[in-house]
Amino acid sequence: MHNDVDVVVVGAGAAGLSAARTLTRLRKRCIVLEARDRLGGRIASRDLPGIGAGLELGAEFVHGTPAITLELLQQAGTTTLEIPNRRFEVRPSTEPGSNSLTQEEDGFDLADRLVDRAARVSEDVSVEAFLETLGDEPQLAASIRWFRLLVEGFDAADPARASVRAIAAEWTGPTMSGPQTRPLGGYAPLVRALARTLDSEFVAIRLHNVVDEIVWKPGAVRVRGRTRGERFEVEARSAIITLPIPLLSRLRFRPGLDARKGRAFAGLEMGAVVKVLLCFRTRWWERLGEGEYAGAAFFHRFESEFPTFWTQAPVAAPVLTAWAGGPRAARLSGIGEDQIVRRAVASLREIFPTAGEAREELEAAFAADWAADPFALGAYSYVLVGGQGAREDLAAPLESTLFFAGEATSSEASGTVSGALESGQRAAEEACPR
Repeated sequence: MHNDVDVVVVGAGAAGLSAARTLTRLRKRCIVLEARDRLGGRIASRDLPGIGAGLELGAEFVHGTPAITLELLQQAGTTTLEIPNRRFEVRPSTEPGSNSLTQEEDGFDLADRLVDRAARVSEDVSVEAFLETLGDEPQLAASIRWFRLLVEGFDAADPARASVRAIAAEWTGPTMSGPQTRPLGGYAPLVRALARTLDSEFVAIRLHNVVDEIVWKPGAVRVRGRTRGERFEVEARSAIITLPIPLLSRLRFRPGLDARKGRAFAGLEMGAVVKVLLCFRTRWWERLGEGEYAGAAFFHRFESEFPTFWTQAPVAAPVLTAWAGGPRAARLSGIGEDQIVRRAVASLREIFPTAGEAREELEAAFAADWAADPFALGAYSYVLVGGQGAREDLAAPLESTLFFAGEATSSEASGTVSGALESGQRAAEEACPR
């Protein structure tokens, strides 16, 4: 394949599709190269008839009120649903062999009590090192526990390596200032809406195209790779590269990238996530006790391999999602889907030890091991100790020829679909200024 176009876009996830959408508006010809057999990247929707909810093995939530995401959802004919703040946590019981599942204060509210201290550290340290300075103050125990769990779960980060300054900046940023919602019907309608905006006169999408080399000089690029075993080459005036950090750092560039990109690769890490969708015949957890779990959103047990489960609330669907992030996910990675599902069910039984019907009611299960996904090698990025400025370094263009997008390049909405969408639009406008 040989084409002379304005821009070649590497990756058809949220960032790549957003870049192509912007290039269409600018009436610039582009080719989008995607290694997978589908669009969406780390948006990975599953369709299961009769469930009544959009099932997501990848991105699922909307953080805050990002204009670009809400605009696309509106174009898709859907909206967002605010997640009810009803969460339950397993606490040790005085009765041997049993647990007490009780409604708890919002975990972010508890962790937030430490954010000001984290932001004021005199020298950047890891989250774990910061938490160790707090000692064993009983009044801080719940906040410390939640701070660590959210760094692992929400940020998919290793507390022993993640920058506490970066975590504090993120948690006080725009993505955390508004409601936490999910798209009605999942993210699939948004991906379809993005695809519909692409005018075939200007945009060509090529699936099964694995890029392995970019040869470039100011004003010209040659992107090379394989499609179904055959070599291909695409020529363009510039390239927008939206690959996840691990893949980008392994991609061959001739000539190589500059020192800023080296600092970016050294300052960012890809977090591990293992996510499991457990689909049941009924919402059996709502029948337990006196129905106190009806409408619940989250269940937690800190000691479990999967410490967090959530429902589809406010949608009444018989689905529980198991989530492990950071070091727990890294330990689970690579063991295979069947074993991952078994361990998720075991963690669920640790939360609901009396729910004998849970296993019998399970009708389908799907697992995503993002660190083992060859086209992602992780879920989303986080900043390492001393890595301040790494996202800006990654986003910086080279010689008005190579441009970079993706959630890892977003300084205000990293790890989110909105961050990816905004970065794709930004990179396209840099590549083809009006």
